[in-house]
Amino acid sequence: MDTMAAIKQTFFQECEEQLVELESGLLALDDGSSGPDTVNAVFRAVHSIKGGAGAFGLEQLVRFAHAFETALDLVRAGKIAPTKPILKIMLSAADMLADLVRVAREDGVADDAEITRMVQQLESVCGMPTSGTAEKTPPSKPNAIVSSDDDFDFIPIQISLEDLIDAVPISQNCFQVTFDPKPGFYARANEPALLLRDLAGLGETNVTCDTSRIPSLAELDPEGAYLAWTVKLHTDKDEKTIRDIFEFVEFDCEITITELASDEEFDTAAFSQLLSVASGQSDMPPEPVEPKLEKLAAEIQSRNEEANARKNEGAKAFNQAGATIRVDLERVERLIDLVGELVINQAILSQRVAEARIARSSALAMGLDDLEQLSREIQDSVMAIRAQPVKPIFQRMSRVVREAADMTGKSVTLQCDGDTTEVDKTVIERLTDPLTHMIRNAIDHGIEKPEARLAAGKPETGHIRLAAMHRSGRVVIEISDDGGGINRERVRSAAISKGLIEPEAQLSDEEIDNLIFLPGFSTASTVTDMSGRGVGMDVVKRSIQALGGRIAISSTPGKGSSFVMSLPLTLAVLDGMIVSVHEETLIVPLTAIVETLKPLKNDIYDMGGESRVIRIRDTFVPLIDIGRVLGYRNEAADPDECVVVLIDLEGHARRALLVDTIQGQRQVVIKSLEANYRRVDGIAAATILGDGRVALILDVDAVVENANVRAHAQTNNVPLLETAAAE
Repeated sequence: MDTMAAIKQTFFQECEEQLVELESGLLALDDGSSGPDTVNAVFRAVHSIKGGAGAFGLEQLVRFAHAFETALDLVRAGKIAPTKPILKIMLSAADMLADLVRVAREDGVADDAEITRMVQQLESVCGMPTSGTAEKTPPSKPNAIVSSDDDFDFIPIQISLEDLIDAVPISQNCFQVTFDPKPGFYARANEPALLLRDLAGLGETNVTCDTSRIPSLAELDPEGAYLAWTVKLHTDKDEKTIRDIFEFVEFDCEITITELASDEEFDTAAFSQLLSVASGQSDMPPEPVEPKLEKLAAEIQSRNEEANARKNEGAKAFNQAGATIRVDLERVERLIDLVGELVINQAILSQRVAEARIARSSALAMGLDDLEQLSREIQDSVMAIRAQPVKPIFQRMSRVVREAADMTGKSVTLQCDGDTTEVDKTVIERLTDPLTHMIRNAIDHGIEKPEARLAAGKPETGHIRLAAMHRSGRVVIEISDDGGGINRERVRSAAISKGLIEPEAQLSDEEIDNLIFLPGFSTASTVTDMSGRGVGMDVVKRSIQALGGRIAISSTPGKGSSFVMSLPLTLAVLDGMIVSVHEETLIVPLTAIVETLKPLKNDIYDMGGESRVIRIRDTFVPLIDIGRVLGYRNEAADPDECVVVLIDLEGHARRALLVDTIQGQRQVVIKSLEANYRRVDGIAAATILGDGRVALILDVDAVVENANVRAHAQTNNVPLLETAAAE
């Protein structure tokens, strides 16, 4: 990869971060939970994307980002208020900006008509005057100072007395900034006025322009750069903040920043005059009223100290967050593979020492114990490198909600909790499709129409909650809504009509709810862009199972539904219990195990066929013979010669697995069985043991499901092969 291509790739990676910041800020504004700092952050995100796009000649991206930036600048300047309708347009613009970044990354060309349509909407937000239409200046408020900036055509801004106190500069720095563009500056869609405006946003500026290099008209180059600016800036910011403004143009201009001796002092007389002018009392300063001024000065000083403290905390947080390094993902993957091989070799060494009957107290055995601990720490550290917060994918769901709500004519809000929860990058990448299906399904089938919600005594706007959390060594993601819940009669009728269940089948509420995961199931009467093809929730379940996870449903008619997905934190390693079943070695994930015990014959009860239950502390738990379910043996195992492993399923349901022996506990490296062999029902993956043998890792949910299928087949006298085929 050449240098330019590498820089361009870095630009697109930064675009992803800027887009996350953009959408996060717009959503915060939409919630009404933020202020000017958020508006500035949103503006900077679009401005940064525009600057980088201009450097690479991405004309469509530059043109749209410029229109978007113009609208945001009006919000930042206070010319337009970020109302709900305006923010809805800006969120749509953020979606289009993300699409344009993706198209540019793929070297494609976007639809100009769609860009033009969105630009027109942004221009309508800007309220650009048509010919013969004059802008109206808003009436002044009492006790307000009205200021304007004719150089940048600002609408007058009203400042209240409270704002005035915050505006008085105290202990400010003084810088001289010299800004001299090079000839290529304007060819890359850069604009000096925006840079000067950003400088003005840092404090009080005094700008002079050097016009001495302007040639005659005959010698004028339309893309030439003949003007230079010198800005004297009074600000409480540091030099780094000033340089950040020129981040994307630093190679296209000469920039010199010099710190000057500050000549700004707090002038009580001038402040008194400002108070008089603000209150409309006079144009001349009144006689100072010392106690009042001292009180105001003390309050200003206090606020200034608080602002400086916040600034220092923000700078500290920025420095901590900024201490990162970009690493190619292939290098991380290679490191993880090598660490996995280290863990396997460490296990092989431990096995060899055990076979040689070397005492545990020997120096060799103790050294191997230290190596095992070190290997685990290295493994955990490498896994942490791959861990990423779920925030980007959660924010992507905001767009899914907006689009689905528009398509169905419903009003829906999305609440995201726990978006800082970290998960393995591979898990995050494969969560997009399941989450998209589930949210679209919740809006299409769960959330009612506004009129139906009002009739049911609910708010007109539906609510979807997306939450993530760590629980028992796994990550749990919950999607809940306050809609109508699952219509079980309708689900049952649809399943019968499609031949998925028999009309006389007796099903519990939980079993009816789970019918929506069957292949081909759909309650939609017509096929639309949203639903009706019967490929939604089936895809969700398969995708979650492919990640080694499980999904559970709970629903209350009239109140809503909740889907809970439980996923492994990583797809690279797991802690497992090694068990033996009919001379085969299997791994049971440790996160699913509650306890192990030796069964007593009097605690086991035969329920007919292959069904048995075991009594554990006055509770009866279904007993599953792993050897029979996986086809290792035809006869039922003798419990007197076996061990029971009690496991916990999603929804707090429990099952008891019957195995021959327990060999021990170990951290194992996960190897894909499907990629190296083929998919095996009831098996999640494979691993390599210390003696070099391959051991299979159980998919406990699939094993339990298979056991239920066998029991159902025997209860209803259905041949097992026929039942398996139906499933």
